[in-house]
Amino acid sequence: MNLNQVTLSVRNMDQATLFYRQLGFLQIVDTPHYARFECPNGATFSLSLDKNMQTNGTTIYFEHEQLDEWVAELQSKDITFDSLPEDKRYLWREAQLHDPSGNNIKLYWAGNNRLNPPWRVERCDS
Repeated sequence: MNLNQVTLSVRNMDQATLFYRQLGFLQIVDTPHYARFECPNGATFSLSLDKNMQTNGTTIYFEHEQLDEWVAELQSKDITFDSLPEDKRYLWREAQLHDPSGNNIKLYWAGNNRLNPPWRVERCDS
């Protein structure tokens, strides 16, 4: 089984699509109520318009090997960060920001620790 994509709810489609293009993603679907973006590795994520959105507990993670350089590039485009890249206790380097609809975004680099942390377990009930 493979994860196909993640869809985030947004309050304003124009603001949201501009924001994600500024992050560097290629927009491949553009409608008034739905947009999809392609990541460099071919994965996709999408946005769905929800003007009545109250709160959002969603977090989306984007991995980039040159994290610090990417964050500096985004700052030069006036993207505001809640926290700049720092090494975390779970062995990832991570920065945090929010999109215009309040979705939590973490930009990170985990390298081998993303799939193979020292505390990895393998469980399957099939």
